[in-house]
Amino acid sequence: MIPLLHDFEGETVLIFGGGPVGARKARRFAAEATVVVVSPDFADREFGGAQRVRAVPDADAVREWVERTDPALVVAATDDAALNDAAEAAARERNALVNRADDHGEQSVGNVVVPATVRDDPVTLAVATGGRSPALSKHLRERFEAEFSGVGEMAELTGDLREELKAAGVPPAERREAVRAVVGDDTVWKALDSGRSKARQVARDVIGDISGDSS
Repeated sequence: MIPLLHDFEGETVLIFGGGPVGARKARRFAAEATVVVVSPDFADREFGGAQRVRAVPDADAVREWVERTDPALVVAATDDAALNDAAEAAARERNALVNRADDHGEQSVGNVVVPATVRDDPVTLAVATGGRSPALSKHLRERFEAEFSGVGEMAELTGDLREELKAAGVPPAERREAVRAVVGDDTVWKALDSGRSKARQVARDVIGDISGDSS
């Protein structure tokens, strides 16, 4: 499977299953999408503000829910394989994406996998193990959180520097070299702890006075 990023802002995500997995999926999407969770029972977990509907849908009711909400993504997270099959079929009829929480093997065309994610805007780090080892995904996510602290600030800093170098007429090859030097310099990373202005000053020391170099 090829990793892609998808914008769900303004879309609906429909989840069947209110257990721990359904709750985790709801939290994942609730920041952007309108999330509806349909289940006869709900785990004592946080659902991220998702709309929870207490119902016991059969295959026909699943199709009705999909037609009613017109979701961009349907998540099948029940412990009933037949009901998950019905959710997948209904989603395909509406050309919606499908995430099968119970499918850890070969994925069908149109199915998506939701990876373990670390977000430090504008940077997103994600890892997936093909459903083989959720424990490893969690372990790697936690390592990413610890090891890549400050990546969002670094992305903003280097993005600003790229624009400044471009405006100063620095050739593309030199711009790339300069930005790579900043990203690879430990002193810049440490300076981010003191704020972006301090880090910008250190970054300028790393790449030199751009105005003077380009004149």
